[in-house]
Amino acid sequence: MDVRLPLTSAGICLVLLMSACSPSDEKREVSLEEKTTQFEKSLDAIADPKLKDAVAELGGSLLLLERAQLKLDSKPVVTEYGEDALAVLKHYPTPQALVDTYINGLFVLHKESSSDYLTDLQPVFPFNFSIPAAFLFPHGLEWQSVTLSNKRVIAFQPEWSETDPGIQLSPSSSNLTNPDDLTVTYPFIEGLDVDIKNQPQPVSLQGKVEVIAPRRLYSFELTKKDVGRTRTDDNLSVTLLKLGPNYAEIEFNNSAPQAPEIGETPLNPLIVQARDTTGQFLSRSGSINETAAQISFYQRQLAKMQQQKTWSDAFEKQLDEEQRTFETQQTHRYSKVYFNGPVDTLEVSLLDFSTVTVTRKDLNLPVRRFDRHTTQKTIQPLNLPVLVYDDQAPIWLKGATLTEEQLKKGVTISQSVDDPSAARIEFNHLRSFNDELLGTSFNPGESPVSFFTEDRNGKRDEPIELPPQAYQVDPLRGTITYDLNLFPETPAYVVGSMPLFLATVEKQSIDARQLPKGLELKGNALVVDQKVFPEQDWRFYAKDDSGNYLKEILAVNHDASTEGPTLFAVHYFYGQPTRLETYRRTDLATVQYGYEVKLDKADMTKLDQ
Repeated sequence: MDVRLPLTSAGICLVLLMSACSPSDEKREVSLEEKTTQFEKSLDAIADPKLKDAVAELGGSLLLLERAQLKLDSKPVVTEYGEDALAVLKHYPTPQALVDTYINGLFVLHKESSSDYLTDLQPVFPFNFSIPAAFLFPHGLEWQSVTLSNKRVIAFQPEWSETDPGIQLSPSSSNLTNPDDLTVTYPFIEGLDVDIKNQPQPVSLQGKVEVIAPRRLYSFELTKKDVGRTRTDDNLSVTLLKLGPNYAEIEFNNSAPQAPEIGETPLNPLIVQARDTTGQFLSRSGSINETAAQISFYQRQLAKMQQQKTWSDAFEKQLDEEQRTFETQQTHRYSKVYFNGPVDTLEVSLLDFSTVTVTRKDLNLPVRRFDRHTTQKTIQPLNLPVLVYDDQAPIWLKGATLTEEQLKKGVTISQSVDDPSAARIEFNHLRSFNDELLGTSFNPGESPVSFFTEDRNGKRDEPIELPPQAYQVDPLRGTITYDLNLFPETPAYVVGSMPLFLATVEKQSIDARQLPKGLELKGNALVVDQKVFPEQDWRFYAKDDSGNYLKEILAVNHDASTEGPTLFAVHYFYGQPTRLETYRRTDLATVQYGYEVKLDKADMTKLDQ
C-alpha cells in the first residue's frame, strides 16, 4: 500500500490492510466512518455534476489516505522477510547496462491453448518484478502488431471485439497472473470445425520500448544515530526525521534540476529498505508520501470546493495556480515507510534523474515455441545475448538443509466454520525447496485426533465420543474436516498429530568441464538424461565464474511419446554455466506435528434441523 498525492489525477487505488485495532484505533475508525457518512451526505447536496465529481475525487482520496494511515498504524508488528529490491542492479556496472539487459533479454513464447480459435503469446522478461520492487526505472512497452506465417500483419487492438470478423491481436483476458500476455483470436464460424494447425500461425511480434536510465543510484546507510541529521552526496540529500519500531520518516531532495528529457513522466526516485538485527531485509507493508502540510493544503482546497455552488473554468484555474504555487514551495519530498518487523538499520537509496539516458527501440521479436513437454528429439537453441543472475536461489536452496524443528516452526493453522456441517482445520507450511524433492512415496502413518469440550474457565475438559463419520483427516493435504451435526456436544478443542514430510538432500558441486554420464552442456543448455537422473529425485542449479547462480529461462521435457516416459530434460540459462550444483533426495522421513487447537465457534443456527 503506497499512498501518494496530489489528487488531481484519475484517483488513487488503495489496497487496505485488514488488522486488529486497539481501543484508540477503534475510536479513530468510528470517527472515520462518521466522517465518511457526513461526506457522502454533503455530496448528495451538490447539484453541479462537475463540482460533485471534483469534490468526490479529492474528498474521497483524503478519506482513503486517512483510512490507510489508520490501518498501517494499527497493523501488528509481525516479522516478515523480503527481497533486496536493489539486488538486480548490483550485478551490473551501470544503470544503462541493466536497461540493455532488460531490452535484449526479452523474447516471446507461443503458448499452448485449449481452444482451436486462440493462440496465446507470452512476452518473457529477464527480470521478475513485484510491487513495490517494480522495475527501477521509468519504462513503457507498447505492442503494435503480429506477423503471421502467411505474411499477413495483424494490428494490435486494446481489447477483443465481438463484432470484428477477422483475426485479432489483443491482450489476454484469461491469464491475470501474466498481464503482459497477448492472444491471437481466429474468427469463429458457427457449424464449421476449425483445425488450428491449418490457421496461419504468429511468427513475429512487433512493438516499441522506451526506458529512462538515471545518471546513478546512491545509497545511504542510516541508523537511530542519524535521526535529525542530513546526509549528502553531491546533489543528493537525505534526512532521517524519525525511526520508529517498524517505520521510518524520511525527507529527501535532489538539488539539481530534473533532466528535460523526462518531461511529464512520473518518477519515484526513493527506495527505502530496512533490516532487522538478523541482517535480513524486512518486507514493506506500505507508505504514506504526504506531509501534514500537504494534507492540510488539500483539505483547504476541498473546503473551498464545498463552498462553491457551481464549477467554473475560472475556479479551476484558481485551484491549479494555488497548487502550482504550493508545489514550488515544497523543496523537499517526504515518505513514511512501514515495514513488517522491527527496524534496526535502513538503506535509503536515491535515483539521480538530473541527467538521464533514454533508450528507445523498435521490437521485432520472433515467436518461439518451447512446450513444457515435447516429443521432438532435436534440442532447440535458446541462447539470449544477456547475463542474468538468480538472487532468490541461495534463499530457496536453504530448504535443502531444512531441519525437523524448522519445518515445525513454519506451520500455520487456519480454520473455517462458515459451514458447520463441513468445518475445516488446515495445517499449512511455508513452501520451500524441501517440498520440491518430496517425491510421491509418502508414508503418513497414523493421524490421531480427539475433540474436547471446555470447562467453565475455558480450559480443555472431557473428550467427546464420536462416530467415525463425524470427522475426516486427510494427512497428505493437511486437513481435518468435521460435521457438527454428528457431535453430541459442542467441541472447543482438538488435539492430535498431523504428519509433515522432510527430505534428506545430498548436494554436490561439479565442474562443468567434467560432467558425469547423463549430464551434458550444449552452450547455455543443460541436457539431463532422465533415466540416470529422474526428475522426482534430482534438481540442478548452474553458476558462472562469478560464483552467482544463473537464472533459468525455462525447461523442456523431451518425451518418448505423448504418454511415454521423459527421455531427457533441457534446462536453458541466461548465461554460460561453468559449475553445476546437483541436489538429490536420498531419504524421506515423516515428522509428526503435535497440536492443540482452540476451535473457532460456529454459528449453530446453521446446523441441519
